[in-house]
Amino acid sequence: MIAVYIIIAILVFSVIIIIHEAGHFTAAKLCGVRVNEFSIGMGPKLLKWGKGETKYCIGALPLGGYVAMEGEDESSQDPRAFNRKPVWQRLIIVCAGAFMNLVLGFVILIIVTSFSDGITSTKVAQFYSDDAPSHLSGLEEGDEIVRVNGLRVFCDADISYQFQLDEDRTFEFEVIRNGQRLTLPAVYFDGKEMDDGTSGLVIDFYVLGEKVTPGSVLSYSARKFVSVGRMIWLTLFDLLRGRYKINDLSGPVGIVNAIGDVVGETAHGVKFGEMISNLMNFIVFITINIGIFNLLPIPALDGSRALFLIIEGIRRKPLKPEVEGMIHTVGFMLLMGLMLIVTVFDIMKLFPGGSA
Repeated sequence: MIAVYIIIAILVFSVIIIIHEAGHFTAAKLCGVRVNEFSIGMGPKLLKWGKGETKYCIGALPLGGYVAMEGEDESSQDPRAFNRKPVWQRLIIVCAGAFMNLVLGFVILIIVTSFSDGITSTKVAQFYSDDAPSHLSGLEEGDEIVRVNGLRVFCDADISYQFQLDEDRTFEFEVIRNGQRLTLPAVYFDGKEMDDGTSGLVIDFYVLGEKVTPGSVLSYSARKFVSVGRMIWLTLFDLLRGRYKINDLSGPVGIVNAIGDVVGETAHGVKFGEMISNLMNFIVFITINIGIFNLLPIPALDGSRALFLIIEGIRRKPLKPEVEGMIHTVGFMLLMGLMLIVTVFDIMKLFPGGSA
């Protein structure tokens, strides 16, 4: 089955890469920039075609891609060269790939939500029992949860996210009850013993479902999109603050393993349709993650190139191409080193005692 998981992972990465590079390609063409090569995949070329100004390629390694534009990394006198275009056009071209990743995530969310049986709200429907701890500590039926521990709740995933950060099983809830906004300072939940010996929360209430309509689909998809994006940012900040370690990150091997977990759910009683929905939601997380990560001002990423363009716009002259090129080269090498380290940890996690 591992071969199936790898094939699915390759297809997922390929779609995300194609959408990303197509964003750069389309923006470049619309801005009149000459595109010399459009490649999906890295390394040796498996396929190569095209008789016009653009050559199209498929590389042996499905882990990236690129759009090679005239005058992108060197000076060119071609009137259609990237370096001869106004800063605002170059900025659009550079950011278009990440933008398309974000659009892809939003579109998939709309599709998944449209085919769901119902849309999960953040309003308490009922409790498992009259003596449910959360009910006894202040939560009531009909309460619409708007904040948990100060975090704005856009959708049900935000509540789950805060519960995963639990330390004492007690939370500050902000709810809307009968039209009034109330703060519940200490909503308590019981704990339970997990299979791995750790403890977890017992969620003791149900939430209301909403009908699937065009309006509710768009509303929920937009809120879920914002929720996922914010979750990625919060995770990044937690990583910088030391809450997570480098071995908590996942690379291609870890993603293949995660896809295997999702696809393998059907062997444990999960319906095929639900598995597909879970896989699509996983793809949403990956593509939004890639979109946001690419916009970070890290050398070799689109965000760094955008930063240099903004600086050029302020200074009214570009940085020397060789200096910018060296910065991106060093950044690329560091990113590849990080990818190698993460991959080693991913492989270690596949073996007993390897999770470190």
